[in-house]
Amino acid sequence: MKRRFTQQADGIGVVAEINVTSLVDVAFTLLIIFMITAPILQGGIEVDLPEGVSAPLSAADALVVSIDADGQIYVDDAPVTWEEFDAALPLALDRFESDQVFLRADGDLALRQATRVMGRIQDAGAVLNIVTDPDPSRRSP
Repeated sequence: MKRRFTQQADGIGVVAEINVTSLVDVAFTLLIIFMITAPILQGGIEVDLPEGVSAPLSAADALVVSIDADGQIYVDDAPVTWEEFDAALPLALDRFESDQVFLRADGDLALRQATRVMGRIQDAGAVLNIVTDPDPSRRSP
């Protein structure tokens, strides 16, 4: 049988165990905070991608151009107008080591707007990759 108390000089027993209750409380609180803030920190442009069969791609070293449902163009998460897009695209391509451009266009976007952006990307000499949603079951109804 273990001795849980140590004897002090004045005869009062002292508990010699570590109380981990407060440590567990802090750990669970931090876990909850991280679980709540992680989806918020992912950031990006909210785009409802069209369905399609595709393989996972790594866009870490490539430029991402997004078009939301309203037709707003984003070059690497920065909103630009159609007039600014022609100037912003070559500048953004120079920042990346790759000539790959990933286009994230909303599925409800008119094809005319998407093809205008695709044409400008190809005119800039970049390799165009269209991002689709490979798993339609991930979508919320």
